[in-house]
Amino acid sequence: MTGPLVPFREIVVKVHSRCDLACDHCYIYEHADQSWRTRPKAISDEAISWTALRLAEHAKSHALPSVSVILHGGEPLLAGPARLRRICEELTAALDKDTALDLRIHTNGLQLSPRYLDLFDEFGVRVGISLDGDRAANDRHRRFADGRTSHPLVLRAVDLLRQERYRHLFLGLLCTIDVANDPHAVYDALTELTPPRIDFLLPHATWADPPVRPDGSPTAYADWILTVFDRWEAQGRPVPVRLFESVLSTLAGGPSLTESLGLAPTDLVVVETDGALEQVDSLKSAYDGAAATGFDVFTHTFDEVAAHPGVRARQLGLAGVSRTCRQCPVVRSCGGGLYTHRYATGTAFDNPSVYCTDLEALVRGIEQRTAATGSPAVTDPEALRILQQELTRLLLAELDARLDGRGGEKWRAAWQLASVVEQRSDGMDEILAHPYTRSWLRTCRDALQEQRPDAVELALQLDAYVAAAAVRGGLDMPVRVICRGGTLALPTLGELRLAGVPDQCEAEVRGSRHELWVRVPGREALRVRPDVAADGWRPVHRPGLEGWPDLVLDDIDPHRDFRQPVHEDEDPGPLTEAWTLLRRADPRQAAEIADSLTTLTPLPDGGPSVGRHGYGALGLRLQGPPVQLAAALLRGFRRAKLQALTEVTDLWAQDGWWHHPAPWQDEPLPVSQLLAEVYERVGLRALDAREAAPAGPALAVLESSAELTVDGKRLVAVLRAEATRGG
Repeated sequence: MTGPLVPFREIVVKVHSRCDLACDHCYIYEHADQSWRTRPKAISDEAISWTALRLAEHAKSHALPSVSVILHGGEPLLAGPARLRRICEELTAALDKDTALDLRIHTNGLQLSPRYLDLFDEFGVRVGISLDGDRAANDRHRRFADGRTSHPLVLRAVDLLRQERYRHLFLGLLCTIDVANDPHAVYDALTELTPPRIDFLLPHATWADPPVRPDGSPTAYADWILTVFDRWEAQGRPVPVRLFESVLSTLAGGPSLTESLGLAPTDLVVVETDGALEQVDSLKSAYDGAAATGFDVFTHTFDEVAAHPGVRARQLGLAGVSRTCRQCPVVRSCGGGLYTHRYATGTAFDNPSVYCTDLEALVRGIEQRTAATGSPAVTDPEALRILQQELTRLLLAELDARLDGRGGEKWRAAWQLASVVEQRSDGMDEILAHPYTRSWLRTCRDALQEQRPDAVELALQLDAYVAAAAVRGGLDMPVRVICRGGTLALPTLGELRLAGVPDQCEAEVRGSRHELWVRVPGREALRVRPDVAADGWRPVHRPGLEGWPDLVLDDIDPHRDFRQPVHEDEDPGPLTEAWTLLRRADPRQAAEIADSLTTLTPLPDGGPSVGRHGYGALGLRLQGPPVQLAAALLRGFRRAKLQALTEVTDLWAQDGWWHHPAPWQDEPLPVSQLLAEVYERVGLRALDAREAAPAGPALAVLESSAELTVDGKRLVAVLRAEATRGG
């Protein structure tokens, strides 16, 4: 087994090994492993002390910021208040201030009373209750040994937890699924209790002891769960449901939220009542001794257990599932299912889950139901532009927070003026939409993070952005701007070079889109037209292309990503020809380019280049044959747009875990590179059909890939429609 040791962040402590119910689906008493019979009923004082010691040393050696301890059984409340107090005291005292302790208890609730809850309140122990739904559903399995119902007593326990003084201790409800129960009745009964969370659990089963399927359906459990999902969704998701949230999270590129799904490594160890250290105790469903490690708290550390082959086998991610699972498109969400459910005689755990068909149907069902709720940026260019501008606004707010007063009066004055400009015009919107504003903000953030000496001075350039915004907004209001190195740079407008001024001086800027006044102390005010070069003023160039009126050629902005020198007399004629060709060949895409790209920075060679600026700028060589320049413009636009999409939504997860064949080369590619190449090739279809031809087979590969999120799959669907559409 390779890879770093994964520390335990969740410790299950079996405080009592017996139960006051006789649930016929219980994995402890009714399944293969019967080791409970030889274990003491309650955990001993010695085992408690050693458990606390092992936990403390483990947390310290791995610098864990927090650990969870779950008090479990049997029925843990049978241990009694005195023993539970001893456990809480020992665990709380053992951990230092650097590690937070999250104490929980999972109980059937029959013994729960204010006496217990007052104790739990004292130590912050949160309580999870097992309840399988309405009375009919709950009594199908959760009964006393003599057959009596447990339902009223469980409801009494839940009612206690719902009281105002105990509500903060209520962790949620755990419901084991039985497809014989009415899914609506079960769900309604649980949600009526307004729990903070619901956990739906598949009953433990293996290939050797498969789950009950009353009608023989291979997707009976998925159908049951999806029926609940539909009701949950229709009601506006009134209560968190871990199973649903986990699938939704993985579909969106996030982590799994439950051990039973996803590829996250296990980080759980079990302490039995006799001090034995075991793997997750659901393994007791597989075979006798399946959870055993041979270790105990008295003589072994948690690190020794973490290195056990059985534990390591559940920490391998994709490599830890069967070959069949590794090739399945939904494995990132289902994770091969709960490890226990993969067991089969002869092949051990090297199998898909016994619930494989259910898990695939569940993931695909939720994906189909929620595909339309993904990021609008995937299908709406305007939404992408809005979300990109919001990113820039967030960066500006972050910069203000990071400065935390270090910008002094100059920063406060510029910040207040920005607010005035924002209220009185669209000027700040235009400045924040400028791609190189993002470059400046990122440079400032990095400088502050790195504690560079020029960090505050960089941030104080906000004055120039506010001045440019006021001019663009036509406000004709004076803004004081620091002129640095004899150059006054006004983003999106141009730069004014002033001879004979100090290396750093203050200038007053005011004006509108048609007239700009600059006053430096001791000199007469200088008047220039923003769009006409004169008197040291060099404006950004606006080529005035038909159908692309807002385009500027900007090699002036001091925060542009492309710094190569450009000959000022370069002829922009080839760009005009290339643009005319592109509009004729692909009018749909040309229109989107005109709406999305505002800034081209001419490069002496190379390109197209996509930097770390905001969406809307490209570095591009503006010379050469028109067809080549048109193709370069299209390539650059597609690269810029895909980068912008990845900044506002996750298109894939676990990039590099798989490699996929690419029709245009011998070496397989990770999904990010394959998608980027296909995205670019499909965009070129109207100019070069040969470039686009291999995109079809590659799209088929992407459509069956496991890494793509819901938004990634939506994007592939957009590409499929684009590839089959005429140019």
